[in-house]
This record gives sequence, C-alpha cells and structure tokens, in this order.
Amino acid sequence: MDKTSLEQERSEILKRYRSLLTVCRPTIKKEDRKRIRQAFDFATKAHKDHRRKSGEPYIYHPIAVAKIVVEEIGLGATSVVCSLLHDVVEDTDYNLDDISEYFDEEVSRIIDGLTKISDIFDQTTSIQAENFRKMLLTLSDDVRVILIKLADRLHNMRTLDSLPPKKQLKVANETLYLFAPLAHRLGFHAIKSELEDLAMKYTEPEVYQTILQKLADTKEERNRFIQSFTKPIKKTLQQENLGFNILARTKSVSSIWGKMKKKEVPFDEVYDIFAIRIILHSPDEREKADCWKAYSIVTDIYQPNPDRLRDWISTPKANGYESLHTTVMSRTGKWVEVQIRTARMDEVAEKGYAAHWKYKESKSGESGIDKWLRRIREILKSAETDALDFIDDFKLNLFSDEIIVFTPKGELRTLPVGSTALDFAYSIHTQVGNNCLGAKVGHKLVPLSHQLKSGDQVEIITSKKQVPKPDWLNYVTTARAKGKIKSALKEQKKKQADEGREILERKLKQFKIDQTQENIQKLMTHFKLPAPLDLYYEVAIGNIGQKELKAYAIDQEGGGILSYIRNPFAKSRDTQQQPPASHDPIRQQLKDKPDTLLIGDNMENLTYKLSPCCNPIPGDDVFGFVSIQDGIKIHRNNCPNAVQLLSKYAYRVVKAKWTTSKSIAFLSGLRLRGIDEVGLLQSITNTISSEYNVNIRNIHIDTHDGTFEGEVMLYIHDTQHLNNLIKKLKKIKGIQKVSRIGKMES
Repeated sequence: MDKTSLEQERSEILKRYRSLLTVCRPTIKKEDRKRIRQAFDFATKAHKDHRRKSGEPYIYHPIAVAKIVVEEIGLGATSVVCSLLHDVVEDTDYNLDDISEYFDEEVSRIIDGLTKISDIFDQTTSIQAENFRKMLLTLSDDVRVILIKLADRLHNMRTLDSLPPKKQLKVANETLYLFAPLAHRLGFHAIKSELEDLAMKYTEPEVYQTILQKLADTKEERNRFIQSFTKPIKKTLQQENLGFNILARTKSVSSIWGKMKKKEVPFDEVYDIFAIRIILHSPDEREKADCWKAYSIVTDIYQPNPDRLRDWISTPKANGYESLHTTVMSRTGKWVEVQIRTARMDEVAEKGYAAHWKYKESKSGESGIDKWLRRIREILKSAETDALDFIDDFKLNLFSDEIIVFTPKGELRTLPVGSTALDFAYSIHTQVGNNCLGAKVGHKLVPLSHQLKSGDQVEIITSKKQVPKPDWLNYVTTARAKGKIKSALKEQKKKQADEGREILERKLKQFKIDQTQENIQKLMTHFKLPAPLDLYYEVAIGNIGQKELKAYAIDQEGGGILSYIRNPFAKSRDTQQQPPASHDPIRQQLKDKPDTLLIGDNMENLTYKLSPCCNPIPGDDVFGFVSIQDGIKIHRNNCPNAVQLLSKYAYRVVKAKWTTSKSIAFLSGLRLRGIDEVGLLQSITNTISSEYNVNIRNIHIDTHDGTFEGEVMLYIHDTQHLNNLIKKLKKIKGIQKVSRIGKMES
C-alpha cells in the first residue's frame, strides 16, 4: 500500500476513535479516558497487519463495537476497554497474561469470557451447544460478556455484505436462532428488531426488499396521517400541563412480515404498520398516574378496542419492559396502536437491563437482571448432559412469552406460556413437585397436565406417598421441572436396581450361573440392554423373570430353543422399517436427470432429494443439507426448518444452484381465495391447463357463504413460469388472492 493510502487510513482510524470518545463523554471520567486510549493503542498495534473481509483495517471493527456498547447498550468505560480488546487474544499473538499486565484483573476476566465464546458457532453441533452453556456460565459472573458479544454480532450483521453467500446464510440463521431472542430477553428491543431485519435481508431477500420498497412508497401518506391523528392528543396533553414527546415508530420489516404470515394478509392490510408513542416526563411518584391520565385523554378522543389493552405498567414483562398499549379507531376508519410510557420506561425499553442499573432496585432488593441470572443458574444446574436438549430448553424457557399466575396467598409467579399445573408445583419447590397429586385452579380440581393462563390462582394438592412417574415428562415444559423429574426418576431407578441385583443373584444361583462381570455382559447382550443398571431394573420390575432367565440358560447350553427372545424395549428399534420409497413420477424424473441442480463448492452433479417440507423448484434460492439417512436434501432458503438447520448444523450445509432445464416439471402448490362466481372452477382450470399448458395434479375448492378457498397442486418448470401463472389467475373475476403455498400472499 502506498504512503498516501496509509496516511488516509490512519486519519480515518483517528476520526473513528474521536467519534467513540464523543459518545463516551457524558458518562466517563477523566481517568477513564486514559484507560480507553491505552486500550485503543494496544488494539491498534495488535491488529496492525489484520484486515476484514471487506479489505478495511481490522481496528474499525473493535471501535464500532465499543461505540455500540456505549451508545446503544449504555455501558461504561470498562466495557469500552474490553470492546476495543475483545479480539486481541483470539486473533493475535497476545495472551491473557499480557492483558492482565497492561490492564486489570476485571478486564482480563471479561476478555477471557469473550475469548471462550468467540468460536461457539465454528465447531460441530454438540460443541456449539456445549460452548453456549459455558458462555452462559460466564454470563452468570459478569453480564457484560454477553452484552459485548451482542454488540459484536450486531456490527458483524451490519457489515455482512462482504462475506460470501453461504457464510451470510449461516451467520444470519445463527443470529435468528440465538442472538435476536437473547437481545429480546435482555430487553434490547431496538437491537432485537435490527438483528431480525438484517438476518431477513439475507434469508428472504425478495420479501425484505418488497416490504422495504412498500414502506418507502407509503412514507409521505403515513406522515400526513400521523400529523392529523396526533394533533388533538397534543392539544389536550398541553391543556393538562403534562410534559411529553410524541413519536411515530414504524414497525420493523421482519415484524411486518411476521404479521403478514400470521394473519395471512398482504402488506396493505397490516393495520399496525406504525405505532404512536407518547413519552411522558413524569417524576417517579407520578409515573403510573400520569400514564393512566394520558390513556384517558387518548380514549376520550378516539374509541379504543377493549380487547387490545395491554397493561405492562402494573405488571412489567420479565425483561423489564413497562408500557401501556391500546389500539384505537382513527377518524379515517383505521386502527392505530398507541403506546404510553415515561422517559425512564422508554430508556429501559430501548436499552434493556443496562438501563435498569441506573434506577433503584425492587422492594425485595433484587433487580430484574438478578432474577434473570438466578433463573439461568437454575437451568444450568439442572441441565441434562445432552447439550442440544439444553439449548432447546434454554430457548423455550428464557426466550418465550410469559404468563403471570398466583399462589393461594396471592404471591406472583412468572412462567413460560404453555406451563402446566405440574410446572407451577416445581416452581414453588422440588418436593412440592415430586409429591404433587393434582391442583385446583380457581377452586376447581384440574389434572397435572392442565395448561395455566395468566391470572390463574393455583393451589397444589400433595401427598407424601406420591412420587414422580415417567409420563410426567410429557406434562411439563419448563427446564426446571424436566430436570427435577429426570433426577427423581434416576434416583428411583437406582433404588429399584439395587433390589434387582439381589433378585438376579438369587435366580442365577438356581440355574447354577455365577454373577460374574462376564455373565452380566452376556445377559445384557442377550436382552439388548445398554448397562448393568438397566438389567437390574428390568429384573426388579418383573420384565425379566424366571421364564426369561430359564430361556437364557437353555440358550447358553446350546439348545438355542428361545434364542430369539428379545427385550420388549428393544423391539421397536429392531423392527423399525424405513418408509416406502416415493412413487412420485417427478422424483423419478429428477433421479433420471440429476443435472438440473449443481451442488457443492465445485458445483458438481450429485444425487439429491427435494425436501417435502418446502418443495423447492428451479428459480428458488436453495441450499443442500447432508442428512444421515437420505443423503443430500434440497431446501429453500426460507424453508420453515432453515433457521434450525443452518444454525445448528451449518457444517452439514452445502451450496446448491439451479441450472435451466425446461424439460422437467416440478410439483408446486397455489392457494386461491375470493368470491364464488358461476363458472369459476372452469376459468381456473382453463387458465392453468389450456393457456399455460400446465398439468394439474389435484385441485380442491371449498365454498362457504358466497366465498371460496382452494388449493391447486400442479407441475411447473420454474419460479418465472409460476409467477406468470399467478398474475394471470389474479385477473380472473372473483379471485382476490393467489399465493404460492409457503410464500408471501399476492
């Protein structure tokens, strides 16, 4: 690189560093500036020969992460120092001893935590999951580790364009799988929304760009509506001497897409594209009263929807979110969501638990972050050895929506949605769960599997004679309850196995067989059992008795009379059959002509199968997944299973790209909706078969009170062919919506 270019880069690095100091200025002390400068100089020297994939100097990345940590998360000087140094141990010749020598133990400990988790997603599945558990153990010591990691991921997502497409997909799906839910759980709404939007940009680029364009096209009209809607609210709030700001927040692209899919409506029919936010400047003692006063003003002007009131001020969400939400009818006939909160509540909503640290703790002396970390520790303690199960339990319990239930004495308990009476019992105490016979909800007797709803008051009925049973695992959803039940069942099994050992010894003596290690191994092999504990347990519960042991003894003597006796628990494994091969002619056609898809880094002609979960066709963006039983299976990038496959099993994903082949047809499906007209079915079939020369596999139409809904399965060549057909079908009188099954409504 020439001297001029180097000078320009040095100038740009200093410019970015000064920009970081500017955002730090309101929160850091004079002595902190020296520590930050020291960290900046250290990182600049360590990364001097490193460049990012984009070709930029590597130091741009740590500076950007440090800026996010201050500006968007709200952390202080130590976190800035650690952000600047977060990749030094991982990517350079410096080690933790060097960090300890130049800085302090606190910085060294956080850098150690960041280094341990930096390669979570670059290993095999089980190692990913195991490292994720280690990351959370580190988090329980210092939450700044995960907050800096979150900032690191956010900047990587903002600069993802410089990576190759396969890597983009992998990183985007990891983000959807873990980092976006984690940001949500920590209360960082803005970061969570941005991560989801950035991920969607790579996982569903067409949909993303379509919604982005529609938001841009309707911006002017939206602004005029907002001005008109808020004018009378502003006037009345001023008359009541309430200090306030009114903002209009447009929903994120991913949130709009989620609504479109959930409600099965096009963009134009999503009524809450934006929300009006009223932020009140109220003292602590008047926060709640002022919020309800503002609510009263809004609902005096506009008619509210009684089913859409959400009070998260009286009962804040577990991530600390406080706000009043209502949906009101505007004078133009549109529903509008209005959010009412104070400036403190708004800061907590935007900056999550980091903002909590600035405010007083709860009456119990425990802050929201402490409660969350306590729950993490519980799950880590009770986690099973299967790391993937652990990840799923962790996501289920800490990233899910929650319900609020009450004990008979009125004590409040927070549980994940879908929790049962048995989950509630284990949330009170392990012994209460283990001895649980049933429950009363609202004084009415319910079974252990009864799903609870917010507001339920639950009384647990116990008996000392009751013990956990294996089918209880089907009744619970929380990781705590599952862990406690598995632990109790294991203890029971051990006790019964001890009894079984003695019974087996007595029975073997009758057949003159010694209970040696060799004979126990032979028995395990004969009855197809994995461990001695299982053998003793089967004897204790009577599954292996006198008759079975006699058959074994005869078999050992060489008679072979009953050598085919098998353990009933192994039967399902032995007799399991593979599903019959598909006779679909299209699958056969693909088998005969495998050159329609190129697979792998070298774009070779390899054998593959089309995945039935998303039915990919030529023109779709696809990837290959190496499955254990079926070889390479082809999925669409926006397949419902893509997030899990690409984040959990990225090492088994291969590139795949369609080549043009008009001679082969692929099975696809269309969903049609509209108003029932005479001759409608004939018009549909004529358009498909005659005008577009497409073969129909099957067609199903239902009519109801003058409307119809139907599905057509047909064979088409590629996405262009299908899109042209959709446009033609939409012109038929009576048809209002046509969509590809599994794609965005048209």
